[in-house]
Amino acid sequence: MKQNLLERIGLYLLKGGFTIKSLTRTSFDIIARKGSLILLLKILEDANAINEEHAREMERVASYINGSPLIIAEKAGDRLQDNVVYSRFGINTLNFTTFKNCVEKRFPFVKRDHSGLKARLIGRKLKMLREEEGVSLGDIARKTGVSKRMILKYEAGECEITIKRALKIYKVFGNSVFDKINVFQSSGRLEHCTRSDIAKKYSELGFDTLQTKKTPFDIMAKREKELILTQVGDKTKPGFEGLSSLVDADRLVIFKKKKPKDIPAMTKEEFMEFERASELIKFLREF
Repeated sequence: MKQNLLERIGLYLLKGGFTIKSLTRTSFDIIARKGSLILLLKILEDANAINEEHAREMERVASYINGSPLIIAEKAGDRLQDNVVYSRFGINTLNFTTFKNCVEKRFPFVKRDHSGLKARLIGRKLKMLREEEGVSLGDIARKTGVSKRMILKYEAGECEITIKRALKIYKVFGNSVFDKINVFQSSGRLEHCTRSDIAKKYSELGFDTLQTKKTPFDIMAKREKELILTQVGDKTKPGFEGLSSLVDADRLVIFKKKKPKDIPAMTKEEFMEFERASELIKFLREF
């Protein structure tokens, strides 16, 4: 079932003009790009199957490439509903139908949390539409089953309401009074993880640094607009080359015994000798 969903999503993205890279044995299954939009997708039959370690790594990698991490699944115990955004370890989780609607800029306004289905009202828009259409506080209160005082509270700012009340307001004013959930919005927060000597050296050179376990690279290093994907060892991991070009990153291999061909490479000793980030960037640019 997962393979079938993978194929459907891949075909849909290709038809939509995305460039995609499929990966195996990593914390995400597909990386896709169209213009400035970069998606990291984990495809699962059941969203509950993802573990927290993989979800956290996926989220961190996405932040370094200004990407959006998403889990696409058919169920999470129960079947996922259309046009509802769920969450697993803080990552937006949707079914395929909802994902397609989001790609086509038809964002949902309903999310599910631990207390059930909710929607966020935009109070100023609710007030504006109510006044434009000549709907009194009493009328909308009767139609939604809440007090006039509560409607005034809704109009005073943004607030979450139950799906039952949201549907009643939707029937009167449509979806424009609800805050749409842009599942592609990036947090932009970079987390540091520098356990190895190489990662620490990157930090000394002024890079934000992330070590990874379940990706085609071992270290991500970012400094302003410069992004370097680094692999440590003599065996090149599948997907390394295609992934770097897709996210506009430089590649670097720090080898032990066997120097790879046609890729910037050096020994750990050579890498540790760099004193300035500009020297390393120059080396990568001149390769």
